[in-house]
Amino acid sequence: MSSRRSRTVRLLPAVLAVVLAQAGAAPPKIAITETAVFDAASVPAFTGDYADVYAHLQKQRAADLAQLQRWVRQPSISAQDKGIDAMAELLRGDLQKLGFRDTALVPTTGHPGVYGYYDAGAEHTLVVYMMYDVQPIEPTGWKVDAFDGALVDDPKLGKVLMARGATNQKGPQRAFLNALDAVIQVRGKPPVNLIVLAEGEEELGSPHYPEVVAKYEAQLRKADGVFFPMNTQDRDGEASMFLGVKGILYLELEAKGNAKTGGPQKSEVHGSLAAKLDSPSWRLVQALATLTTPDGEIAVPGYRDAIRAPNVEEQRLFNGLVAKRAGDTQKQLDAFAAARWKNGRNDRDASAAELFDTTLNIDGLVAGYTGEGVKTILPHRAVAKVDSRLVPDQTPDEAVALIRKQLDAKGFDDIEIRKLSGYPPAQTSVEAPLTRAAIGTYRKHGFTPPVAPRIGGSAPYYVFTQTLGLPMIAGGLGHGSGAHAPNEYMVIEPLKGSKIAGLVQTEQFYVDLLYSLADALKQPKQ
Repeated sequence: MSSRRSRTVRLLPAVLAVVLAQAGAAPPKIAITETAVFDAASVPAFTGDYADVYAHLQKQRAADLAQLQRWVRQPSISAQDKGIDAMAELLRGDLQKLGFRDTALVPTTGHPGVYGYYDAGAEHTLVVYMMYDVQPIEPTGWKVDAFDGALVDDPKLGKVLMARGATNQKGPQRAFLNALDAVIQVRGKPPVNLIVLAEGEEELGSPHYPEVVAKYEAQLRKADGVFFPMNTQDRDGEASMFLGVKGILYLELEAKGNAKTGGPQKSEVHGSLAAKLDSPSWRLVQALATLTTPDGEIAVPGYRDAIRAPNVEEQRLFNGLVAKRAGDTQKQLDAFAAARWKNGRNDRDASAAELFDTTLNIDGLVAGYTGEGVKTILPHRAVAKVDSRLVPDQTPDEAVALIRKQLDAKGFDDIEIRKLSGYPPAQTSVEAPLTRAAIGTYRKHGFTPPVAPRIGGSAPYYVFTQTLGLPMIAGGLGHGSGAHAPNEYMVIEPLKGSKIAGLVQTEQFYVDLLYSLADALKQPKQ
């Protein structure tokens, strides 16, 4: 083995190292040196009681469910521009009915945003982030029509709302508005002023949401914090919290027939011509293979160099999280229909990678004929969609440059790279008053959630935490699953004895959270 291959490559200063071997690269070792553990039980439970509002929600249960069904029955597939304008109008109209006197559809270079301001005459203002778009529908696998908004009996969960957007994110967002409506109907107004700022491109990587934020930047800077309604319970009813998100880089890589490498340049040709013409499909596959080792570890030089080590707070949160997950491995793997963690990682290392490491993932490959039967062709182009989840202090542009450099160095300078979206990671401290208010609300409802510094997924939190300097949290009771997949659902009426919150309890949680956050906003800014 050469000394070049056996040397240790520095990835995170004094923290991460990857040993390159002939067969591939070992997973990076993320050092957790802190021994202290964050325990959500240290946060006092919220003590507010709003029995009159709770009773109103119980009385309005059927009407509130109808509101959720109304939302999911309106298609709003951003990737296909299907129903987007109608959903934006629906959201704006609902805000007006709730008493938001200042509302607008916000034009962008892409799909419109939706703005609404509720002036409660309060001293403090809470921003509510929403997304009104959904993923495309899978061609097979659905038990019901994806936009019927059907109620389905699940023998293990109870009665669920099964539809695209049921849990991601129309269901929890409309449940939040139901809770807000109850507060207004019973008590006249909410405890804080509210700004709803919604986008219709979250599923596209939020490429134009900064335009929506920029239009209202002056007003938003006067706000005190941001909240994102979300179902956070798993199938067993256990609730969890997270304080941030990874960033994302989304690319298209394309190989085409060209003068340098050969291959057909205008259209597909007969497959027999592979004897004397190069294949863009094979070229793309070979190019992609230079980005990782054979065992799937990232092989782009310097790709992890910018990543900072987990700080003390993140390590304490991590310690609390893995303690909560102890003995939970099989349950987690079963949820993904997987047999083991990547390259034999143990539970702790897999969790560390999920929170603190970056990724390089092929989302899809398209070339030539993929239908039924036989069609022998040599395609003239091949395209791959690739995403990378970014952690502090990676940036999308630096990541693109490193991928470009690697392809060029390996002789693939003809591979085109198109950046479709990208934004950095974002995070709020566990010590922020809004965070502690949310934990206190979970505690009131009988949950002591594990708190993660971030999740592996992405959302455009950075426009609030970095651009505007506002704390942002997500939360809520309720369980749903199947986001981006067939049979997406949200539990409406759980089985007797289940810890999963039904629709009414989910709405009651939002009522409590609204008042708990209002109390937190009265504290001096950090």
